[in-house]
Amino acid sequence: MKLSPYLFLLTIIISCVEENTKNNSVANEESVTPPPITETSLVVLGTIQDAGSPHIACTKSCCQDLFMNPDKNKKVVSLGIVDPENNKKYIFEATPDFPEQIKILKNYSPINEKETPDGIFLTHAHIGHYTGLMYLGKEAMNAANIPVFAMPKMKMFLEQNGPWSQLVNNQNIAIHEIKDEKEILLTSNIRVIPFRVPHRDEYSETVGYTIIGPTKKVLFIPDIDKWEKWEKDIVDVISKVDYAFIDGTFYNGEEINNRDISEIPHPFIIESMATFGKLSSSEKAKIYFIHFNHTNPALSEKSDLAQQIINNGFNIAKIYDVIKL
Repeated sequence: MKLSPYLFLLTIIISCVEENTKNNSVANEESVTPPPITETSLVVLGTIQDAGSPHIACTKSCCQDLFMNPDKNKKVVSLGIVDPENNKKYIFEATPDFPEQIKILKNYSPINEKETPDGIFLTHAHIGHYTGLMYLGKEAMNAANIPVFAMPKMKMFLEQNGPWSQLVNNQNIAIHEIKDEKEILLTSNIRVIPFRVPHRDEYSETVGYTIIGPTKKVLFIPDIDKWEKWEKDIVDVISKVDYAFIDGTFYNGEEINNRDISEIPHPFIIESMATFGKLSSSEKAKIYFIHFNHTNPALSEKSDLAQQIINNGFNIAKIYDVIKL
């Protein structure tokens, strides 16, 4: 039966309304506020390498669809800590996704009167790890004395170079100098120990952190050149913690074919899996790869290489993961 032009138009309108209703329903399901955390816990707020995904000027298939249909869950690497007993929350890294990440962290907190965290811990002066501080300035939030924890060279870099020095001069941030291997007591439930790691230190040192909760310890090393360049034995370091979020930037060297891989050294996931290959299953289960480049097949759970990571006994960090400390 041939439809009249008016009936045909009505059919299209009804179909569009139904599709919009469906899409809104999905969007609403995805935006539901998570239940507040009731015990001291860690929240994964991002897992992507500094420049994000999609990556600027990328013409590969891994990015093309994302330019047209961005994935709101692909945020730059960051961890949050919530301590409900003391009504405190902290964030590790100030990324380009900082505004959304502090909102996520606030939503997990039992008392949501403050947008900003009670402290920001920086690892180093590469763009994905500190540039989110710009949102604390007078062009944006015009925050008041937000504590920023940074190593001596990182502190000096922020104080002596604009626009970051403006944040200091306007008292948007208050920088707390931290020391290698010196413990910081944040609350009765949270302690943090920074430690130096080898990386491309053009403007600052690079540190990882041990985050200590009431019953669990977490290792956080989003950036390091190679495990063998570190004076410490990574296997021994992992043996002393309960969870280890470690550099998984590249799966292997083959995924980068337009740059000199020697200029951006990281431990490939295949190298790390070989290093940790003889560990017990319980030790392997501590390890969560994080800080993924946009080319890394670990970003897709359905990829064969991502499944290989899981089948070998390791984990792939996911945004919104919550771990009780």
